[in-house]
Amino acid sequence: MEQASRIIAQWKGVSDVISAERIACGAWKKAVGKRIAARTRAVKLVRNTLVVEVEDEVWRRNLWGLRYQILRNLEKAIGPEIVSEVELRVMPMRIEPQRDKGDLLILKPLDEADDITDPGLRRIYKAARRRESA
Repeated sequence: MEQASRIIAQWKGVSDVISAERIACGAWKKAVGKRIAARTRAVKLVRNTLVVEVEDEVWRRNLWGLRYQILRNLEKAIGPEIVSEVELRVMPMRIEPQRDKGDLLILKPLDEADDITDPGLRRIYKAARRRESA
């Protein structure tokens, strides 16, 4: 039984380019595996070239050496008609949303005597304050 992606890839129609791109990008994870797919992202299909973003130059160089194996795996997954070449690009660094760490509410002690670090002086100060208020 033929894979559904191969059958869909053979359809001709108005959305032929869009569906081919979706098929090729969707097959990327299957072609390279979970670990590599976590560090890369198939972005778009330009003619028969699948454009893939990688984390850095080291990943680009290593995957470039594996490109023929990746192309064979893509061919097994979706057929030879869609992707004939892989272009690897170093993706721009993405910064995740971060919480504001500045101006945190700092709770002050309820009693000013708690700021006295010496326990003996603190006890004397509190006792003097109690005598004064009584």
